[in-house]
Amino acid sequence: MKAQALADHLAENPVDKEYEPLRTYFPDKEVMHIDELEQVENPGWKLFFDGAPNMKGVGIEAALISETGHHYPVIAQLWFYCTNNMAEYEACILGLRLAADINVREVLVLGDSDLLVYQIQGEWETRDLNLIPYRQCLHDLC
Repeated sequence: MKAQALADHLAENPVDKEYEPLRTYFPDKEVMHIDELEQVENPGWKLFFDGAPNMKGVGIEAALISETGHHYPVIAQLWFYCTNNMAEYEACILGLRLAADINVREVLVLGDSDLLVYQIQGEWETRDLNLIPYRQCLHDLC
């Protein structure tokens, strides 16, 4: 879906004589934010996770948020090659291990990886042999 959004954007905005580069500014790109409404609608522990490979390596991050709103962020850089889907699994596992380490019994897991969610719920088959151990690890943690 992310690649399709990029393809659609490029198709709708061709480079021509009137082209001007987009100037973006993200002053708080390192800040994680949880909307207050989210806290009220979903009481309890929450785990947000994300992982992505890039030119500098593979970064994964997770943020565990307590019922009282206390944040436990954790980030790591992986020193082995992995795909985007593998990085998403690694990030989710990192967050769940943090939750287990501090004895969290129930947590709402939130991420942007549809593939991971559907595979864990059993709605999609895991065809990539590299992802099967990750899926099994998540089942063992849950």
